[in-house]
Amino acid sequence: MSKKDEMLKEEELQQAQAESAEVEQAAESAEELTPEGLALARIEELEAALAESEAKVRDQQDSVLRARADVENMRRRSEQEIDKARKFALEKFAGELLPVIDNMERALEVADKSDETIKPMVEGVELTLKTMTDTVEKFGLKAINPLGETFNPEFHQAMSMQESAEHAPNTVMMVLQKGYELNGRVVRPAMVMVAKAAPGSNVDTQA
Repeated sequence: MSKKDEMLKEEELQQAQAESAEVEQAAESAEELTPEGLALARIEELEAALAESEAKVRDQQDSVLRARADVENMRRRSEQEIDKARKFALEKFAGELLPVIDNMERALEVADKSDETIKPMVEGVELTLKTMTDTVEKFGLKAINPLGETFNPEFHQAMSMQESAEHAPNTVMMVLQKGYELNGRVVRPAMVMVAKAAPGSNVDTQA
């Protein structure tokens, strides 16, 4: 077979393959146009639309859950702020009251309670002081009177230290001025004198 004949055969083969591909494509197109093909195409279209809708629903559910969580966090923060404001709204007022309480306590300390002439006045001051302290305690204001307790810098202010053989080191041996706390927050620390070990007492200060 000559080279020319081979070329003709190859061209005929390529043409036959092209015609076969066209036939297959036409058959597929014809299949798609049949009721079964149209139904399958419609099903695929609906499935795609359903998947898209489900994805949108999931996104919306996530958005709703995030919004709900944000609202819950905001509500919790608001409640905490309101509770905090309620507890400490009286802090400034309480600070102004403390000198009045101090003065009444000092008056009772120096008053001669054996003197019958001032006894009614002393009793009146005692009653007024008790009424005032009972009232402020209802609102969370409590005295800090740490006599005999271990010194705590969070609640006490050391005014001086003194050697003592009768008190353990770092113990409050005298309260110069009572402190006060409002709902757990220190309004005024107690002013105290703190004991330290006397020379030669053999007390282990590292304990």
